[in-house]
Amino acid sequence: MKTVCRLLLCLFTITALFTSASASDTLHVLSHRAQTVVTDPSKGINSYKRWAVFPSASQPIRKIVLHISFGCPDSMRCADWDYVDNVIIKRVGGVNGESKDFEIARLLTPYGGAFAKEWKFDWEVDVTDFSLLLRDSVEIDYVHSGYEPNKDRGWKVTVDFELIKGKPAAEPISIQKVYAGNFLYGDSTRSIEQDLKPYTFKKEAKADYAVFKIYQTGHGANEGDECGEFCSKYREVYFNDQLIDKRPIWKECSDNALYPQAGTWIYDRANWCPGYLQIPDQYLLQLKENNRLDVNMEPYLATGKTQAVENITAYIIQYKKPIAANDVAIVQLINPATQMVNQRFSSAAIKPSLVIQNNGSKVLHAATISYGTAGNAVYTYKWKGTLAAGKQQTIELPHTIDISNAVNRFEVSVTKPNNTADAFEWDNKMAATFTAPPVHAQKIVVAFKTNKQPQHNSYSISNTNGETVASRSFDSLQKEKLFADTIVLKEGVYQLNVKDTANDGLEFWFNTQGGSGYVRLLDEKGNLLKQFDPDFGCCINYTFEVSADTKRFSPVNTKPAVSLYPTRTTGITTLDYYSGKEEDVLVQIITDEGATLVEEHQYKKLKAGTFTYNLSYRPAQRYYLRVYKSGELIYNKRIRVVEKVN
Repeated sequence: MKTVCRLLLCLFTITALFTSASASDTLHVLSHRAQTVVTDPSKGINSYKRWAVFPSASQPIRKIVLHISFGCPDSMRCADWDYVDNVIIKRVGGVNGESKDFEIARLLTPYGGAFAKEWKFDWEVDVTDFSLLLRDSVEIDYVHSGYEPNKDRGWKVTVDFELIKGKPAAEPISIQKVYAGNFLYGDSTRSIEQDLKPYTFKKEAKADYAVFKIYQTGHGANEGDECGEFCSKYREVYFNDQLIDKRPIWKECSDNALYPQAGTWIYDRANWCPGYLQIPDQYLLQLKENNRLDVNMEPYLATGKTQAVENITAYIIQYKKPIAANDVAIVQLINPATQMVNQRFSSAAIKPSLVIQNNGSKVLHAATISYGTAGNAVYTYKWKGTLAAGKQQTIELPHTIDISNAVNRFEVSVTKPNNTADAFEWDNKMAATFTAPPVHAQKIVVAFKTNKQPQHNSYSISNTNGETVASRSFDSLQKEKLFADTIVLKEGVYQLNVKDTANDGLEFWFNTQGGSGYVRLLDEKGNLLKQFDPDFGCCINYTFEVSADTKRFSPVNTKPAVSLYPTRTTGITTLDYYSGKEEDVLVQIITDEGATLVEEHQYKKLKAGTFTYNLSYRPAQRYYLRVYKSGELIYNKRIRVVEKVN
């Protein structure tokens, strides 16, 4: 499918750094290192328990970030299905310690059936709220669900806890489990409210506030409305009889950072997407002596027997008063991105942005933010606002990102909370390294071949001021036509944005009526500068620089543009090939199981062409089409041949 660099149609290759923390301040505890994870089809669940040693309770911990990395196992291909995986604290205090069964992370696996062997992806989530439990010897269980075959497919999983030493912003006192389970939703004989009963609890003696943390995803497919996976229902949270939140349990998926995937990755779901580590909802609670928490789901009744479930785990963590009055921290850099989940929309053509958090007890009204690319000007932004204790805010900075080298380092710091000294300085700085965008000539060609539903599509090119300098939209009469727009640009940095209002790109295997199109960036001689995967969901974002200096131009793309459609077929599929020069090309079609050669086609001195293959004579199963250029494998795509429906 994609390697990481092809996976992200954006500018940056990023490394995140906490620049003021020395190596001795950071500790990594790996409970699972490159663990091969497969299903147990007989049970639908498979457990991988490992012991890990964390710092003792006497060692102060400031922050804990959980990193989960996925890849294809060395001896297998990546697995196929979107299953629920969990990271669970099973026991604390050693082999004879207390059993806990605390879910601390929930990951929805991607559709990985077409990922290349070198594919990998990383997610992260803050798990500092579980610092009371992540002490000494802890049994961590990675639980993988699902029923798919386990002999030839799976995942290579690393679970890495990054611990930052130092005084916590606030000291935790207790953690209580509120809900944990898969609760039937829409059942006529049992309301979900019987499981989501109000939870009452007392304020701890030294507690100042509490955090209510909730993980929730909807699953199952009822006849008619496909609840609970594919229907949007709202949830209400009441605290001490006051409504503190009401939101749809729903998540859009066409902008998924992990794309494209083999299955229905673009379809919105009940608070999750395939290839997604859930960030739990959190609510700060101002406590009374006696407290009542109540979670209610939208009233819903299935037309028949329900299969819908709401998978809910929730906790209350009570804290002492924040240690410092004035304490601000940088949580993450969004642009340039410090996490892979943000890199799809990270770009030097737009302004830098970051997330700050108020860790002090006082409301944050002011802070000073200094930022810039190393070796360039340092800019200062005086932020003003109202940020309550424990809250976060995303801030867009006014100056765009400077670029001076092939590899650059963007640095940002936040100081002077409420115009005073910050109580803790280690988390006031962050940096990201990023590669410069490709450099093209002032005259470029946007080659846009529409599919059978062109009315969904448009493109635009904008500069760093956000001004649109070129654009085109399409209507329903412009089906399956090639538009080659020559555009002349001034020197500067630009972003090409391609949008699909139906959120299924120019090609999606399940939408056979939509057909297939493509977007390519060419120079004025017709050389390929950039090929974009047509299975892009909502949008493409491509950042590039324009220069009049020919010595600075990026090399033309030596890898041809190749696409195949449809990949789910009763037999016929079409390959489109475009290259900047003539070369010998070999196309092979092989079986999924055993890699038996089915067909082989040789094309001498091929520069461009469209070729149709008919596999209707073959059994209905999975195949792979591979393209070799001068002996090098440049394309590997899965084809699913299905039986004709009479």
